[in-house]
Amino acid sequence: MRGSGDGQLMGLLRKGSGGARTKRSGWLVPAVVFLATASLSALTLGYFVAPEVPRLSEEQPAPTDATRPIALTIGTASFRIPSNYILLASERRGGAMQKVALVGLLPDLRGYVLTAAQELTANAPDSHVVNLMLRSGEPLLPEQDRLSRIYQAQVENPNGQPGPYGLRQYRFRADSGYHDQDLFLGAGEAGPVVLLCTKLTPEIPAPSCLRDTPLADGLSLSYRFKRAHLAQWRDIDMRIRALIAGFRQKA
Repeated sequence: MRGSGDGQLMGLLRKGSGGARTKRSGWLVPAVVFLATASLSALTLGYFVAPEVPRLSEEQPAPTDATRPIALTIGTASFRIPSNYILLASERRGGAMQKVALVGLLPDLRGYVLTAAQELTANAPDSHVVNLMLRSGEPLLPEQDRLSRIYQAQVENPNGQPGPYGLRQYRFRADSGYHDQDLFLGAGEAGPVVLLCTKLTPEIPAPSCLRDTPLADGLSLSYRFKRAHLAQWRDIDMRIRALIAGFRQKA
């Protein structure tokens, strides 16, 4: 009798223990899922809401009003460029480099001055700032070739139409990757001038015009100015070519 009672008691204890384990496992899994979901949600929210941390490798513009000439080479071409034209502090050390970012101010394309500090960062629709980039490396297609091989295949009318300021204007098709830009072609003193100008929209209240053109010695030149100054495209082209030539002559 005692053995039988002990057996029944042990059986009840085993059942009770099993029931406790079953009951605990019933709320443990949902709790783990809840905590994991909450943690993931917090991380996701933090990713989108937290301020972006600047990349350490990305150098910020640091113009100077000093005019000391900097000797440097881009590819095989030698230059002497006044410091106030060179936008990045690291590039004012001079020497050999693949590209150099420059800045000039309309109308005479002078170098940076302290009174232009606010204009350089404000991005006004009529800003007088012109950004330039001299680089070496992969050769750039001549502008006429780029027009015929790339752009004319994506415009509404390959022949274009008369545009403003002595330019010929081309409108890109709606399915083109350039649909938010206008294309202008002008006859410059040194050859064709192809300009891509961003359209004025509520999202882009300060549109710019961009030109990419090859130079001698495997160099290429890019420059950007505000579309509000498109009427001055000839003068801008002439002054930039004279500026770059002057930097080379001084070298």
